[in-house]
Amino acid sequence: MKQVMLYCRAGFEKECAGEIQDKASRIEVFGFPRLKYQTGYVLFECYQDGDADKLIRELDFQSLIFARQMFAVSATCESLPKDDRISPILQSLAEIEGVPRCGDLRVETPDTNEAKELLKFCRKFTVPLRQALRGKGILFGKDEPKKPVLHVCFIAPGHCYIGYSYTNNNSPFFMGIPRLKFPADAPSRSTLKLEEAFHVFIPRSEWDERLASGMWAVDLGACPGGWTYQLVKRSMFVHAVDNGMMADSLMDTGQVKHHMEDGFKFEPPRKNVTWLVCDMVEKPARVAQLMGEWLIRGWAKEALFNLKLPMKGRYDEVLQDIDNLKYFLKDNHVNFRLQAKHLYHDREEITVHVRSLSNISPH
Repeated sequence: MKQVMLYCRAGFEKECAGEIQDKASRIEVFGFPRLKYQTGYVLFECYQDGDADKLIRELDFQSLIFARQMFAVSATCESLPKDDRISPILQSLAEIEGVPRCGDLRVETPDTNEAKELLKFCRKFTVPLRQALRGKGILFGKDEPKKPVLHVCFIAPGHCYIGYSYTNNNSPFFMGIPRLKFPADAPSRSTLKLEEAFHVFIPRSEWDERLASGMWAVDLGACPGGWTYQLVKRSMFVHAVDNGMMADSLMDTGQVKHHMEDGFKFEPPRKNVTWLVCDMVEKPARVAQLMGEWLIRGWAKEALFNLKLPMKGRYDEVLQDIDNLKYFLKDNHVNFRLQAKHLYHDREEITVHVRSLSNISPH
């Protein structure tokens, strides 16, 4: 096995490819990416046999910004006959050594308008394929959530890549995308960005502790309140900072204090803030610097913010801004955990989460 498939947002194949090549070389897996613009995926070709498995084991999936999912490719099937697609897939898997017995099956497509037309077929195909795979012992007889996941990714009718990922180092979501429903009473669709970020960055088992009712949060650039809505929904109290107007429905809750101030100049009246969130349309370097200042001063324990990307050099800009933030925090003796992701609901931006692990007295 020499190939690793990575899903990404259509149009960001170049960034995904640059990142996987960079990260793979750090663990001494060498190869080159194959990509085609607007396809929603990248194939990384390893030079050595077995390196695909090494890559999906040793490269921390959470460290990848632009990849939504990654799996080692075991086989490729092209020109599958319409009257029997299952037999060639079973035969291909039978001929490959080293494919682990899997506990789950995901029949997927890349996230493009063209590939989405295949989703209806994928859903119908999943049940009979699962039964056939269980019959051959390729899948366990029942779902085993801790065992590897078998991926069958159709990039076109009759053309699929088959492979596997490890549940301790993959995205738990189908196609790498959390399925969220837009709440009808939310002030804007941007609310889904913060909800997705909570799903991706905060383990569900820690929600009761880290997204607890009664916490205080600050939302910089809050108007009209899409992100504040998510905090209020979790029974938090929010300092909403924006010169624009907030939605009346949020103000009526009694949980929101609206500060008509510049987000770069605002200082919380009390230093009891757990969450700092920010979706301001500003230069990414300036936003990252601001987030660092809040964490260094001990004004917040966790920060979730978006960095708007330039039209060109997006990957380089991301690396520079995140590295500068890391150095800034380290130079000021802040112990932290940082993760960044190009989320499904992001467009020309990435979302960054930083959790301070230091006990810092406010300046």
